Amino acid sequence: MTSTIAVVGGTGPQGRGLAYRFALAGHTVVVGSRAAERAAEKAEEITARLDGSVVTGATNADAVDGADVVLLAVPWDGHADLVSSLADGLAGKIVISCVNPLGFDADGPFGLVLEESAAQETQRLVPSARVVGAFHHVAALSLWKTPDALAHEDVLVCGDDAEATSVVQDLATAVTGKRGINAGNLRLARQLEPLTAVLISMNKRYKTRSGVAVTGVEKG
Repeated sequence: MTSTIAVVGGTGPQGRGLAYRFALAGHTVVVGSRAAERAAEKAEEITARLDGSVVTGATNADAVDGADVVLLAVPWDGHADLVSSLADGLAGKIVISCVNPLGFDADGPFGLVLEESAAQETQRLVPSARVVGAFHHVAALSLWKTPDALAHEDVLVCGDDAEATSVVQDLATAVTGKRGINAGNLRLARQLEPLTAVLISMNKRYKTRSGVAVTGVEKG
């Protein structure tokens, strides 16, 4: 089943890469940004890599209003204010959070110690939204570099709404060619989000783009 997906933060590397993958899979994709002009420019860049599909750009609010599914791919700084500003448009919709609250210092990246995850914050700010955490660990460059499925990786998905979680598991096929893995309830986003810091650290050390692969689970 295809969806209309708004990628809020679609002008950033992660948002751009996921927008590209969703469009390749046949979904209708709208890139959102604070500035409609910037969103349109990024949408044109993505469209240029597609064969026949067209990605459009809009303000965050307009992108969200016209979508079935909303992906939040925005920086942690200012996250609460942005989500609050979009609350009316997010209400009742499947909202995918791939936001990673990280800090950086001289020793590298680290997960911030927070009372709640970014995904939980979104759920608290928009109680009627069907929030799902996913796509935290897929490298932006891997998403953009090739149209080939990243079959060596898995997308871990967590959420409290079973139907919404299943929809996002299906969307993961646009990235890996297989359904995402149900990793549990939304509260586990507190563990998934900071894990990204570990992957970034390994990427720097080994000069690679590492991902997560789960063994012992039937995938399909």
